Amino acid sequence: MSIVELSRFPVGDTELRYRHDPKSGRVELTLASAGAPDRETVPEESPVPLAEVKIRGDHNTCGFGAGRTMRENGSTESFRFRDQKVGDREIVTTLADPRGYELIHRLSWRNETPVFTVRIEFRNLSDRPVVLDMIESFAIGGIGPETAEQQSGRIKLHRFRSNWSAEGYHVCDTAEALHLERSWSGHSINCERFGQIGTMPVRGFHPFAAVEDTAAGLFYGVQLAWAGSWQIEFSRRRNFSFSLSGGLADREFGHWSKTIAPGESFSAPEAFLACSTGGFEALCERLLAEQEARLDVPESEEELPIIFNEWCTTWGNPTEKSILAIADKLRGTPVRYFVIDAGWFKTPGTEWFNSQGDWIPSGELFPDGIQATAERLRERGFRPGIWFEFEVCGPGSRAFTEQEKHHLTLDGIPIFPDRHFWNLNDPEAVAYLEERVVQMLRKNGFGYVKVDYNETVGFGCDDPDSPGEGLRRQVLGTCRMFRRLREANPGLVIENCSSGGHRLEPSMFALSSMSSFSDAHEEPEIPVIAGSLHRLMLPRQCQIWAVVKPEHDQKKLAYILSSAMLGRFCLSGDVLGLSPEQWELTCRAMEFYRRLVPVLKHGSSRLATMMGPAWRQLRGNQLLIRRSADGTEAALFLHVFNDPPSQIAFRLPANGEWRILEEFAAPGTGTASIVGNEFRLDAPAAMSGRVVRIGLANR
Repeated sequence: MSIVELSRFPVGDTELRYRHDPKSGRVELTLASAGAPDRETVPEESPVPLAEVKIRGDHNTCGFGAGRTMRENGSTESFRFRDQKVGDREIVTTLADPRGYELIHRLSWRNETPVFTVRIEFRNLSDRPVVLDMIESFAIGGIGPETAEQQSGRIKLHRFRSNWSAEGYHVCDTAEALHLERSWSGHSINCERFGQIGTMPVRGFHPFAAVEDTAAGLFYGVQLAWAGSWQIEFSRRRNFSFSLSGGLADREFGHWSKTIAPGESFSAPEAFLACSTGGFEALCERLLAEQEARLDVPESEEELPIIFNEWCTTWGNPTEKSILAIADKLRGTPVRYFVIDAGWFKTPGTEWFNSQGDWIPSGELFPDGIQATAERLRERGFRPGIWFEFEVCGPGSRAFTEQEKHHLTLDGIPIFPDRHFWNLNDPEAVAYLEERVVQMLRKNGFGYVKVDYNETVGFGCDDPDSPGEGLRRQVLGTCRMFRRLREANPGLVIENCSSGGHRLEPSMFALSSMSSFSDAHEEPEIPVIAGSLHRLMLPRQCQIWAVVKPEHDQKKLAYILSSAMLGRFCLSGDVLGLSPEQWELTCRAMEFYRRLVPVLKHGSSRLATMMGPAWRQLRGNQLLIRRSADGTEAALFLHVFNDPPSQIAFRLPANGEWRILEEFAAPGTGTASIVGNEFRLDAPAAMSGRVVRIGLANR
């Protein structure tokens, strides 16, 4: 094949390179560091199409690929390059099919920040309907070696795995470990397809992937902005190079297909792309820049207020009396948001987890009405918040039976893992939620809502097109509800929660002020999960709990409190039962946190770990360095686990002389110092935590 350069565009230190094969009509997109030499074209190489669909009726993937991938199918052969138009920070590449179809690939960026948003749109300009069984959100080609001699151990795939209460577990595999070596002849499709099916997008994996070319010192990365079923494919080409692609979960993987009528179009979820020669952490930081650019939060969020949530205090049994007693204790502290969690709606004989759906405040728990409780919280200086799981209804609610026809079904039967799901594309269901949720917040004066979501729909729901399309439309309904909450309640703070971190992905970040990091509220791995999430989300949006109890000694209490400082500090637990010494340490932690806000709000993070692979049996230590945007200050979050060494030492950024400004730690847990350009902690105590503020000596 004769592959030619179509165009190239420098953006910061990154270069976008488009290659074109005039014979096949394919166009490939690759990312490179500016000034890097072009890859040599191997004779049998074909470009990786920058956008692909699978049209039903076109032949399936060959080379033993069916069931493993839907790429490189008959539809791929039909789309040919038509034109490319360059606008203001946008490149639009159009592929056309002679049958009357178009694929529009839009790539855009902001200023000179080299992180790119890709939007792919399919248009049916023919006179007949067409069924899509797959559409990609992105594809990057030209990754890695050209010959077998260059291949061994060179290419690595980075991912973040996730389970309940164990979000953000970083794994790295070589292509060989994934069994992606080229066969003796290059025949067969070979790929690693992974993703998530259902309405909890972070379950098994986060929608993130990075490919490391160790020889070139280059990382390629992607984040998908989608809260439903998704997939990513890391593929070895028939030669020796690799590609990275993905988007909406397709018919094979996610039971999705959709009919596009004549004159209609369909757009895939957005994807964020970046590359970096600065290492894995630098790549993640670039992808986070797009999240920060899309941040849309109320003015009250600018100071990163501390939250109190009474869940780990009352455990689903909040009362007006208990809430106001806690509020009186918190008066005069930096806490600004007070959240009433699950259970405020319970009826006699039910529990919070099976009675959600009617959303009528309990007169037994709140004898003066929940509006009065909200008003009394405001009188005490707090913004009142409240918990909802509005997308579902439990079997103990009246809505479960009385509103069943407005719930999601599969094969005509209500989907019922342990609750029903509202059909968010049913106007009557939406009207019900408008009254019971949206207007309830407004009428009762709540300025904060915690939106929880504790079960997944599964692979899909009834829809004329496919179960996967029904699920996709349900996710869009959820997004509309989040927007409606803000529209009807200006200034509303929205917390995104899904049994902890099951919705930690960019589209949900853009719809909310912050997100619950995990359900590991009382576990020793809190700082490990929270530290890892610095690479996937902004710390200003990552809510981390500090659950305090009278049985905690000073060391454990400081460990818990210092862990919460890694993101948005959320206090919970038995604050009324703490001793004066415990309460003094808790208040000191909150005051210390206020001085960390500028660094947490704008800065960059680097994570250094010296620990084993087991999160539930922690050994070693972890240091996260969060540096201010101007580079003159930093916060060191150091957590020591079991079997610590006699001294822990880390090199600091080498751009000046650093000094310790202040630290938060329990007495007797080690001595911190800076010697030259090295931070040291002597005699570190096992299972202890500390936060150290440092600054450049000449500032």
